[in-house]
Amino acid sequence: MFKIKALLTKAFGAAHIPKNVVEKKPGKRRRLLFLLLALFHTLGALSSLDALMSSRTSQGSIAWIISLNTFPYAAVPAYWVFGRSRFQGYVISRKEADNELFSKHQLKTANVEQYLMAADRIRGNIAAIEQLAKLPFLSANHAKLLIDGEQTFASIFDGIQRAEHYILVQFYIVRDDTLGRQLQQLLIEKARSGVAVYFLFDEIGSYRLSKRYIRELDEAGVAVRPFHSTKGPGNRFQLNFRNHRKIVITDGHYGWLGGLNVGDEYLGQDPRFGEWRDTHMRLSGPAVLSLQLSFVEDWFWSSEQLPTLNWQAKPANGADMPVLIVPSGPADRFETASLMIQHALNSATERIWIASPYFVPDEGTIAALKLAALRGVDVRILIPERTDNMLVSLAAYAFVAPLLDAGVKIYRYQQGFLHAKSFLVDDQISAVGTVNLDNRSFRLNFEITALVADITLNAQLSQQFRADFALSRQMSLAEVLSRPWYKRAASQAANLLSPVL
Repeated sequence: MFKIKALLTKAFGAAHIPKNVVEKKPGKRRRLLFLLLALFHTLGALSSLDALMSSRTSQGSIAWIISLNTFPYAAVPAYWVFGRSRFQGYVISRKEADNELFSKHQLKTANVEQYLMAADRIRGNIAAIEQLAKLPFLSANHAKLLIDGEQTFASIFDGIQRAEHYILVQFYIVRDDTLGRQLQQLLIEKARSGVAVYFLFDEIGSYRLSKRYIRELDEAGVAVRPFHSTKGPGNRFQLNFRNHRKIVITDGHYGWLGGLNVGDEYLGQDPRFGEWRDTHMRLSGPAVLSLQLSFVEDWFWSSEQLPTLNWQAKPANGADMPVLIVPSGPADRFETASLMIQHALNSATERIWIASPYFVPDEGTIAALKLAALRGVDVRILIPERTDNMLVSLAAYAFVAPLLDAGVKIYRYQQGFLHAKSFLVDDQISAVGTVNLDNRSFRLNFEITALVADITLNAQLSQQFRADFALSRQMSLAEVLSRPWYKRAASQAANLLSPVL
């Protein structure tokens, strides 16, 4: 203020300067500042009402309400970018898609009635998990485990080459690198040969995907769409929701799902991680139609169009594995992924082994893990030693000690980066999909899981788990408790962010 007045005096002389020329500006600035502060506090109060009505946990509601009203200047933008836990608009889109699919194809009942599972074929209560999935267990399927990237993409590429009518491709991450271009050129070749190709990618996970990559697909006749997590009422500024599904389907007869995205690192070619340990699955049989329905719902959200597809169930040759496809996401009525894991933990009588690259479970899952171990179930959690997310790694230590104390065994994989998302229950149920053992997968991401009720496949997955355990070190309670105080404090601080990790 004094500098401004001095400059004016020097230029015009003191007699020619109105007395209030300098005083007016601070008054206007104060009023502007007051209005800005009032606006933020008003927005904070309104946003806190939204948080009260929409947050799925009481802890989340309390944290947001306090921060939105005490420090709204930072909390309001953060809330509208990261704070929502329900994906508005997708629910309506899903209903519209389901209505059209039902009227056009009668998918959910007419074409699969003969393959509906008898409840007594599977041990334990399956009604709850079918209610969560809104799909039935179906028989006459074949499921094959695919271990790591080379085996997985060899299978996927072979399936794409054999496709006769259409190909559906959906990944969270697609990179414009060697593997990504191999997939691109294969899809271009099929599209030019007359096969219908639909390509769906997540706009956040694949934000680095080049425009040239997309343009070349489009020019070849491939239908390309990003999954718009920012589309719909209240989602414009959201970065929290991701479509984490990885699905490939050919002709409605064969399907692939699991942990692998499309990028050279998934073949173990990134020196930061070294070897990449992952698990995928190839399906054939009526359950592929359930997988296809998940893709179509996502495609309808992104394009508002329904592709013309095959909805006639075809049994797998020489196999009769019961399979349930469990789509989950922030548009669900219930927290499907979390409840699926808790149901598995609560139904296990002998063992439950879980592999996940990220370990930030919610309270319900922590309680179910403890209870399973306390009643004598062999509970093992396999997580990586090295991770690509330091906050997640730190937060995991906040949960480890109580679980180890209850008898849960936790293994840290040593041979590169473990990215597999799978679990097995007793000697019958095997699961492979995209769900991590964390709050993001439970509440914020669109995920997909295949549950297979087959003793032979369970034994194969069990053998792979044992091989992974052999390349891991088992954590001890003493190890966790002896960590320096500052590391324990850092873990507790990182745990405060667990709802969005």
